[in-house]
Amino acid sequence: MYLKKVDGPRAVTLPDGSILTRADLPPKETRRWVASRKATIVKAVAHGLIPLSEVLERYGLSEEEFALWADAVKKHGEVALKVTAIQKYRQL
Repeated sequence: MYLKKVDGPRAVTLPDGSILTRADLPPKETRRWVASRKATIVKAVAHGLIPLSEVLERYGLSEEEFALWADAVKKHGEVALKVTAIQKYRQL
């Protein structure tokens, strides 16, 4: 069995007891960002599974876009990442 060399951990345990691994991350070619994928990326960065610089490069995101996602999760929870809820939570 061959394991690809990666910087950092291969898995992290989240506060709720669930385990997040690199295999749980969305594929590199992801272009449709649903709330669950955004939340997975935010959790991975927040808990040290993957560095922010790697996320920005891998998914072609800007720092501002990721910061909006992280801020929405911090202030209002994962529900704020839904496209239908963005306008509602940005006004608060």
